[in-house]
This record gives sequence, structure tokens and C-alpha cells, in this order.
Amino acid sequence: MIKTLFTLAAVLLCSFASAQNAAPPQRLRGSIESFDGTTLVFKQRNGEVVQLALAENFAVNEVVPIELSAIQPNSFVGIASMPAADGTLNAIEVLVFPEAARGTGEGHYPWDLQPGSQMTNATVADLASVPEGRKLRLHYKDGEKTVVVAPTAPIVTFKPADRNLLVPGAKAMVVAQLRDGKPVAMRALVGRNGFTPPM
Repeated sequence: MIKTLFTLAAVLLCSFASAQNAAPPQRLRGSIESFDGTTLVFKQRNGEVVQLALAENFAVNEVVPIELSAIQPNSFVGIASMPAADGTLNAIEVLVFPEAARGTGEGHYPWDLQPGSQMTNATVADLASVPEGRKLRLHYKDGEKTVVVAPTAPIVTFKPADRNLLVPGAKAMVVAQLRDGKPVAMRALVGRNGFTPPM
């Protein structure tokens, strides 16, 4: 059951393909205004407030900060990054996937965290300490990328949680989809005690 929750959440977090006859999932970032058990009122970081119904399989995951040392050879990670002039990628944030979610969204593709940002979901082939932090060589099915992770970059993982995290003011990323013209929350990735999920 836990493996299923990990996998479903990770697929929704990193998927950029739409289901047949359905709008593609959207990532909404911001904070929770209210939750009454059936409707989630969410304030996006641009100030827009949206009311979301809940999907039948709506689930909550807690995003948890971890140490840079958690990134090890063979870790499966999702790294949002910005490209440098020499082609090296500088990490904006790093998600260390739970082992049950290994392989989710594998590849390298555009991301919407910041204008021009990219996402690489891949296995850490090797890593080395450099003056800027850690340099990771990431291997995925169709290639590899080099990413530098500064000591200040947020490093997180996630775990199954319950709806008690959906309190006013909680920072979150909600994966939503338009269904019959109405926004529906599919998953919520939430920080505890004011922590902002960096992805």
C-alpha cells in the first residue's frame, strides 16, 4: 500500500503526459486557505485563489527536508535546475525519491519552477565534492547530465501523510486537473510547520 502511494504521488508530481481525453495535470504552488473535507481552497503564489474539488483517490504527501549527505551513488533523484553557460546544470532543488518510486518520470525535460528551469529524474552515477558544493553525474535511459548542487540548495524527500496537514497557511504544491471544466485536486504535497516544498 505504501509503495502504491509513493508511486502514484511521484507519477503525478513528475508526469507531463495527459490522460486520453483529459487535460494535463497542472502544478499549483502556494498555500492552503481552507479545507473542509470536500473542498480545498488554495492561494497560488501569484495571489490567485482557486477552489478545488477532490479526486476520488486524492492523497496527501508530506515533503520533508533532508541533508545533502542523503544523496549517494545510486540514489534516484529529481533535480530542478538552471543551465550555466558551459552547459553544467545548477540545482535549484533536489528531491531524493523513496526507493519505492525509483524510475518515476525518468529523463530530462523542461520544468515550470522558474522560467527556463529544467528537470532531470535520474540515478546518481557518481558524485564528487567541488568548491561549489557537490557535482553529480546523473544517468537516465537516453543520456546523462552533470549537475552541481550548492550547499544552500534545498534537499527533500516525501512520505505518505494524512489530511490533517491541510491546515490554513500550510505551504504546498497541489497537482490538479481540469475535469468537466472544474479544477480537481489529485495530490497535495505539503510542508509541515511552515516548510515550503521547494519543487
